[in-house]
Amino acid sequence: MVIDNSKKLKTAVEENAQQIDTGGVSSIEKLQEVQDELEKVNEQASEEVLEIEQKYNEIRRPVYEKRNELIKSIPDFWVTAFLSHPALGELLNVEDQKIFKYLDSLDVEDFKDVTSGYSLTFIFKPNPYFEDTKLVKTYTFLDEGSTKITGTAIKWKEGMGAAYGGNPEMKGNKRPASEDSFFSWFSETQLKDIADGLSDEVGEIIKEDLWPNPLKYFNNEADEEDSDGDEDTDEDDEDEEDNDNDDDEADEDDG
Repeated sequence: MVIDNSKKLKTAVEENAQQIDTGGVSSIEKLQEVQDELEKVNEQASEEVLEIEQKYNEIRRPVYEKRNELIKSIPDFWVTAFLSHPALGELLNVEDQKIFKYLDSLDVEDFKDVTSGYSLTFIFKPNPYFEDTKLVKTYTFLDEGSTKITGTAIKWKEGMGAAYGGNPEMKGNKRPASEDSFFSWFSETQLKDIADGLSDEVGEIIKEDLWPNPLKYFNNEADEEDSDGDEDTDEDDEDEEDNDNDDDEADEDDG
């Protein structure tokens, strides 16, 4: 009888295990179906968000053009905005700043399909440095996740190119000092199919940070915000020190 009971118990356990396995698989399959449904909703949401973004890009376009026309009437607007930016200001050496005084307008424009890329267009007044009046950098997002960069080859006037990164020559493993020029960065990217390091970063900073509100940097409001933050931090530190001193005095009194 004991043996028979053991067999029955073993059989019951096995049957329960089979039921649990079957139920678990069924639940996982149903969960996958729900997850697939969520993916479809997310894809639809992404498509609709892109449509809205493209719509408002078209609405913003004439406003940006209006803003650019007003900026043209403000002397040294772009060179001031660039120099006031904590990251971009470090890219302009003294000679670059002279050229940037001729920068008449800057334009950032997404491709019609915003997921495909964007372009940066620098419009210069006639100047003693290069023949071009328009320098364009284009960032194209490729399917494999990399970015292809193309740019206008700068046509430097006689005697100017070497000083600003035009046709730089390598000396051993060292690059010439002209690499520190913003325009050296500009011209070098035209030789690269895939952006890396600084090339990506500069375009993103101009597009995402400077372009939406260059007036903030022209007015140095970014520095003021940082100063306010520092003052608040200092005040907090002082309050903490005062509290610590009060606690120490209280401990001495208790002692």
